[in-house]
Amino acid sequence: MRIEDLDPPREEPGASDEILRTLEACGMEWDGDIVYQSTRRDAYHAALHSLRGHGLVYPCACSRREIADSAIEGIDGPVYPGTCRNGLPPRRGARVWRVRTDLQLLEFTDTLQGYMAQRLETNVGDYVLYRADQVYAYQLAVVVDDAEQGITDIVRGADLLSSTPRQLYLQQLLGYSTPKYMHLPIALDSSGKKLSKQTYAPAVSKGQEMPWLYHALRFLGQNPPPRLAHASFNDFWTWAVLHWDAQKIPRVRALQAH
Repeated sequence: MRIEDLDPPREEPGASDEILRTLEACGMEWDGDIVYQSTRRDAYHAALHSLRGHGLVYPCACSRREIADSAIEGIDGPVYPGTCRNGLPPRRGARVWRVRTDLQLLEFTDTLQGYMAQRLETNVGDYVLYRADQVYAYQLAVVVDDAEQGITDIVRGADLLSSTPRQLYLQQLLGYSTPKYMHLPIALDSSGKKLSKQTYAPAVSKGQEMPWLYHALRFLGQNPPPRLAHASFNDFWTWAVLHWDAQKIPRVRALQAH
């Protein structure tokens, strides 16, 4: 179990505890101690220091406005134009640290979404690993944590599919092995927006965990019997594990939730 609480300004008070309570209320269990990313800054610092020692990262003084004014649009926003690649401008201090990308074709086959490929230098640009507000970037933190926790398989939402090559690249630079990936379709509301805290999607109602779990299985194409919507957690998870079939998951990046 890992709580990714890297960004204090964006974290709602009590959110971590509520996540754990909800998982327990859904009959889920985990092995070992809970890992909080907020306590692992030393590990991320060591990884960044290693990259710096090999000349793979560099300080950047550019503001977001400067980048937006001089960059082309990429997969997830403006592609950094490399302004500070060869050194900081005179009388400018570092705002962030960026990793040097290149034109190699990064390829991987997602278990569900199929073949994917990106050239980071042109599709993304040199991306940030350490922010001006002294927060380590998600891309670096998850790569370090996945390696140290021995993660072999990663199953997550398809909204993170396009950022996977950035993690593969860091795995290569740091000498880590690459896990297998499966990106599930994300759930959309009636207006086509992702169900999330940003779109004010409701939390799982207390006492309604089983119906939510039942609908989650249906959303993923598993066709559970109607009786499972009111079964015990033990019966639910026994059926779900026994009948799980990844081939039935819709091979799309997003689906409207019902």
